[in-house]
Amino acid sequence: MNERQRVRRPGGRSARVGEQVHRAVTDLISERGYGNFTVGEVAARAGVADSSVYRRWGNLENLLTDVALTRLDTRSPMPDTGSLAGDLRTYAAQVAREITGPDGLAVVRLAVALSGTGPRGELAGDKIRDERLRQLQAMLDRARERGEEAPDALAVLDHVLAPLYIRVLFGLVPLAPDYTDGLVDRLL
Repeated sequence: MNERQRVRRPGGRSARVGEQVHRAVTDLISERGYGNFTVGEVAARAGVADSSVYRRWGNLENLLTDVALTRLDTRSPMPDTGSLAGDLRTYAAQVAREITGPDGLAVVRLAVALSGTGPRGELAGDKIRDERLRQLQAMLDRARERGEEAPDALAVLDHVLAPLYIRVLFGLVPLAPDYTDGLVDRLL
């Protein structure tokens, strides 16, 4: 490796900057709502240079998509409890915790807003939806491999995820375990 090549260390400066920028975005969304701040304001709130934000994310939509994907925990592994019912109950509880957590409402509003902001925003919304569907499909395929009958991913989206998101958007929280389990039971 030559002197100009740098190695990124997990938990190093790059990770700290990412966390500071993500925190700034969720704070600004909570305070002002989607579309009411600039990259410059995010950078100032995070204590970094605008150029750092542009270099890492390219534009505001890419940054917002990254925040939504990360905060909605769409990159985490799907539950594997040994049964589809167990997997779906665990997954529903996980989603309920994510979207009712400290940044939950702001991030849900961000994900919804991204999908209605023109071509780049639609692409961002598509990435979020596609990642959720990819994960669901992996869980459902695993259930089928075990010999279980499984609904399609869109049915899970319609009957389990959509009600959770709607309740959060309209302030109908908390999302109790018996409610999330009931959504899964009705689907299956």
